[in-house]
Amino acid sequence: MKTTLIALRLFLVMTLLTGVLYPLAVTGIAQGFFNAQANGSVLKGAQNQVLGSELLAQKFDSVIYFQSRPSACDYGTVASGASNKGPTSKALQDLVQERRAAFRTANGLAAAQAVPGDMAFASGSGLDPHISTEAARLQVARVAKARAFDAAKTQVLQKLVDNAVESPQFGIFGQERVNVLKLNIALSQLTRQ
Repeated sequence: MKTTLIALRLFLVMTLLTGVLYPLAVTGIAQGFFNAQANGSVLKGAQNQVLGSELLAQKFDSVIYFQSRPSACDYGTVASGASNKGPTSKALQDLVQERRAAFRTANGLAAAQAVPGDMAFASGSGLDPHISTEAARLQVARVAKARAFDAAKTQVLQKLVDNAVESPQFGIFGQERVNVLKLNIALSQLTRQ
């Protein structure tokens, strides 16, 4: 009986510590010091409406927007993941060729023009919010034409892309990249001017 009481007290103390106090402390620290990140890195519009998270890719079908990287899960967060197709998969090779051709056609590129790898292959999670700087710059002409920008406005659009370039993580991990949602929000603000 004595062992049972000790075990029950230990269970209650550990439940209080690890099930109540620790989660409250972690939540309090996160909300106090990392509020934006703790709440999903949400980006809001002019009327304070939620536009999306800067951490998750979104599907932009319209030609007036910069396109995100392809997603194996159709940008769904619940079933995120890769296609699990290996480099020798004929289905993957066909899909990559199809994506390259679609990117060339959409952006008016020559048949021999190289397509950035991030626009041909989906990311591991299928939700990567970034594209390479090259992929963003190759889309400038299409977006400018779709929005009927003149030469001056197209130069402003090019500068908008240049300003949207993010450095590698901590200056050493990865490569320069562009967050598509942030770029498209800035593009919408440019169009309203």
